[in-house]
Amino acid sequence: MRTLAALLMVMMALVIPAQAQDDAAPWQAVVSGQIAALHEQDAAAALAFASEGFRTQFAEQPEAFLVAVEASGYGPIIRSRSHSFGSFERVSDTVVAQVVKFVGPDQSLYDALYQLGEEPGEGWRVLGVALRKAPGIGI
Repeated sequence: MRTLAALLMVMMALVIPAQAQDDAAPWQAVVSGQIAALHEQDAAAALAFASEGFRTQFAEQPEAFLVAVEASGYGPIIRSRSHSFGSFERVSDTVVAQVVKFVGPDQSLYDALYQLGEEPGEGWRVLGVALRKAPGIGI
């Protein structure tokens, strides 16, 4: 009986993280999509992943969005070699904080905290990003 209970607990421990990852997939896809668009210098696509406020502000000049992103210190994201997802926290039903780890163009490590909001009719969109250099070197 104890063996069965232990086996059940192990199975639940394996299933629960998988479900949590599935829950995160929609906003993580948005983050990855925006990063890919930034890498390709596709201003319109990168802006499409941003929140309504950014889309409204830069609607007439999507290229200005890329200039603003670069000028705000997000070059390590634009030119990153890779990214991976860390922990996330649902702040509310429509807001999530997602940690994203980057290897920069010079192998430096960076941690970013993405805040994403679920917009009616649009899905998840990037509300803002806080970026900081982390100790270490990426491979």
